[in-house]
Order: sequence, then C-alpha cells, then structure tokens
Amino acid sequence: MISKQDRNKSRKRRHLRVRKKIFGTAARPRLNVFRSSKNIYAQLIDDVAGQTLASASTLDAELKESGIYGGNAEAARKVGELIAKRAQEKGIKQVVFDRGGYLYHGRIKALAEGAREGGLDF
Repeated sequence: MISKQDRNKSRKRRHLRVRKKIFGTAARPRLNVFRSSKNIYAQLIDDVAGQTLASASTLDAELKESGIYGGNAEAARKVGELIAKRAQEKGIKQVVFDRGGYLYHGRIKALAEGAREGGLDF
C-alpha cells in the first residue's frame, strides 16, 4: 500500500514537471488549485510580478455561511464559480489552468467546470 507521504511526494514531482511549462502573466494569470482532504483552494497568480491577483476557497465567508462541506465536488464547483466572479471583477477572462499535479477528475474537474461556467476561458 502506498503511504500518504509517497502520494504527495509524487504529486509534488508531477507539479514541478508541469510548472516548467505553465506560466502566468498579468493578461493571462495561472489558476492554481490546491486540494486538501477537507478543503479546496484556488488562486489567480501573475508569475511575472510574483503576485496573487485573486483567491477563493471553501474557507471563505461567502461559502462557509452556506454550510457546505468543503471536501466534496459540490463545494469545489462553488469555489470555481467564486474565483471566476472575482476574476471578472478584476477584468480577467482568460487563465492558464494549473491542476497542481492532481488528476483531472473529481473535485479538480468540478472546480474547473465551475470556473468555466462563471465565465473564465481556459
């Protein structure tokens, strides 16, 4: 059986390999995703300036007060919609999707679909 540390080490190695190719700018920032067992986090990052332009997570007050559990696909979709709304407020429509070394299914896929429904293009 593979331990949790080994899985995370493999994920980090995959993430570094992908990050060699993915780069965010002010015009087209990188939509970074981090998934824990209980929550999911998304950030829009300008790698040129080294700044986070917007962020959203299941710990945000807007989502927390609705009483949803942060570790499921429904919550991930809501985070995707929220990050898309915050990006639209800043005039951002196009992003580069950085799945963080995670497989594109489940919560990661739900977040991406929520962001697309919210108006982001990637």
